[in-house]
Amino acid sequence: MAEGDAWIADLGDGRYRNPVLCADFSDPDAIRVGDDYYLVSSTFNQVPGLPVLHSRDLVNWTILGHVLPELPPVERYREPRPGQGVWAPSLRHHAGRFWVCWGDPDVGIFLASAADPAGPWTRPHLLVAGSGLIDACPFWDEDGTAYVVHGWARSRSGIRNRLTLRAMAPDGSRLLDEPDPTTGALPATTATPPGGLLLIDGDQVPGCHTLEGPKLYRRGDHYYVFAPAGGVAEGWQSVFRSRHLIGPYEHRVVLSQGGSEVNGPHQGAWVDTPGGQHWFLHFQDRGAYGRITHLQPLRWTADDWPVIGAADPGAERGEPVPAHPRPHLPTQPRRAPQTTDEFTGPCLGPQWAWPANPRQDWYSLTARPGWLRLPSQPTENPDHLGTAAAVLSQRFPALAFTASTEVEFRPRAVGERTGLAVLGERYAWIGLDHTEDGTHLVLRLHLGGDDHERDLLRSPLPAGTTRVGLAVTVRPEARCQFHANPGDEGWREVGEEFTARPGRWVGARLGVFALAPAESTTTGHVDLPYFRVGPG
Repeated sequence: MAEGDAWIADLGDGRYRNPVLCADFSDPDAIRVGDDYYLVSSTFNQVPGLPVLHSRDLVNWTILGHVLPELPPVERYREPRPGQGVWAPSLRHHAGRFWVCWGDPDVGIFLASAADPAGPWTRPHLLVAGSGLIDACPFWDEDGTAYVVHGWARSRSGIRNRLTLRAMAPDGSRLLDEPDPTTGALPATTATPPGGLLLIDGDQVPGCHTLEGPKLYRRGDHYYVFAPAGGVAEGWQSVFRSRHLIGPYEHRVVLSQGGSEVNGPHQGAWVDTPGGQHWFLHFQDRGAYGRITHLQPLRWTADDWPVIGAADPGAERGEPVPAHPRPHLPTQPRRAPQTTDEFTGPCLGPQWAWPANPRQDWYSLTARPGWLRLPSQPTENPDHLGTAAAVLSQRFPALAFTASTEVEFRPRAVGERTGLAVLGERYAWIGLDHTEDGTHLVLRLHLGGDDHERDLLRSPLPAGTTRVGLAVTVRPEARCQFHANPGDEGWREVGEEFTARPGRWVGARLGVFALAPAESTTTGHVDLPYFRVGPG
């Protein structure tokens, strides 16, 4: 199977192509600190959560680390909670520290900070508890005062299409429009009333709906709120501006699909370069591929409005570019976020995640050096990978690619299973199932909801076969073809094509696992010598 990066945005001729991140780094926010750019994204219930990516040219990115080694509250996320957790984080640099703020729609708004974006990060601080508080962005004004602007999830709060501003202590310790936890009193003076100030009411903006994801900036004499509207599949990028922080704000749509093939271009980050160029990073919802990230040129008009993407002279809004000259920044090595893992390091690659807070006994890189060992984990419903916590996965890395591995299976209980999965609200996997009659090569399908897995193929392995190659080739439109190589017999296609589907607010994922029935008392394990991703 082919190796190497499946998607490189840097064309190597002075131009780049979009997307610059052809993977599900959802709801991106980014900043520049000196000559370096850092980007964070939503991860919902995946652990470790809240990745920090690094670039020096806005085109070539790698994963630097994660803010969250486990999701708070820790006990709440011991089990998978698809679609919950980290929603639309924001990243800022203030007073020599990096600050990340995010909303968990069922818990509240959290804040964490670090001197080094690679970590360690402070333990997440619950800035304000409440349901429906999402898409939080901190802001420090020139006079040292601090604020948080956030959106609302109607599913939890009954509120949507509104942005709220709240005053915050400059050290990020608490909100100033909440009662003092010791005295129960509000500060004598506060920039916003208790519960915050309705900063922007999208219902008062013609045609606006699903206003969310605000990012607050100051440029010259104006405050700007960059905020997406219209929903993830068909939305656009709005910008609001005012000479006063609390408004009133003017409105303009500055980026929309137009005649391009990029649906719903919105929600992201405005950044600049040391040389004075301006750029905008945003996502596009591509279904099974998740929310992939595009880079657009941004220019400021003579009357201080941004215009994003390709635009005719005098136009107020632009549309996405498929390719463009690179930012005027030093050339960097052509690269993409990590995917392949040879399991030779002291820890798993930063591309991997679990759907819940993991236990230490879910994997080992030391039991057999150079291999990943997954001890078979008893689970209540081994016929539904979507409810299993001990499933290790990573994002789809490109529109077309191949992922391959080998499994050396050592089961000890009937019902143990291991395999390679394409995960989503419906999913399929290829692998091995240990039964009373021996171990079988299986291809299984789950159609979503409460449906149980069903066999698409089941055939016994030749006696003594313990090592099997497994692979999946993903073609455009997320069409997946599984392959197997039992006992070095040679690779062959297995079953018919399967079309991947997204998960809850996320794209499809590649997963590996070792599971056993809940009643198992003695279980075995599977060893993997590598996991390789390359062109399709």
